[in-house]
Parts: sequence; C-alpha cells; structure tokens
Amino acid sequence: MELDAKEIAKLAVDALEDVKGKDIIELDTTQLTSLFQRMIVCTGDSNRQVKALANNVHVKLKEAGVDIVGTEGQESGEWVLVDAGDVVVHVMLPAVRDYYDIEALWGGEKPSFVPAGGRPWKAL
Repeated sequence: MELDAKEIAKLAVDALEDVKGKDIIELDTTQLTSLFQRMIVCTGDSNRQVKALANNVHVKLKEAGVDIVGTEGQESGEWVLVDAGDVVVHVMLPAVRDYYDIEALWGGEKPSFVPAGGRPWKAL
C-alpha cells in the first residue's frame, strides 16, 4: 500500500518530534506547485541536531516504504533538505531559517526566534 502525501507528512513530523525539532510547520502546497504537495520546515539547535533530525526523517520514511528522491546539505548541517517526492522537508538552524524565511514564500507564518532569556533577533 502506497502512502499519500498527508500520511508521509505525518510520519515526517513524528520523526522530527522524536528528535525534539522546534517550530515545526507543515504547509499544503497543492494549490501553489505541482512539484510537491506538502512542505515541512523545522528548526534544530545545532548543526549536529539538524543532521540528526533530517537523518531520522530519512530513516523513518524509508522504513515506511517511502522513496527518498534525495537529501542535500548533510555536510554543513546548517540547512538539510529531505526530498520524499510529494513531501519536502527542510531542517535549518534558527539563523538560516530566519534569513531565508521560506515559509513566507509558500504562504506560511514565520516563527519568531527569541533565545531563552534573550532579546528577539532578526537577520538583516
């Protein structure tokens, strides 16, 4: 049985939550592009966590029989993309996510990053 985009997205979000991903946003892109149906964006606290988050998504989707088209960015761990065909997952460091603001490009809401006990900051 082949999973649909909603089911794949749910598996991906669960995999991100397993590794304590932050500010997870799932966007329905069916009306915006024919390339994929869902986009998930998540923040990791460090390069190591970004890599671990993306790897867990990759592993969990593969275990469920989902074909992974490709993974990009594992080397630096600043922004890792997992392409599962109908679902694309972006895992980023907070500064990278703030700077590129890809949620806004796809009609989503940008999270506000405020470090614990700190002042709000924004990439220029």
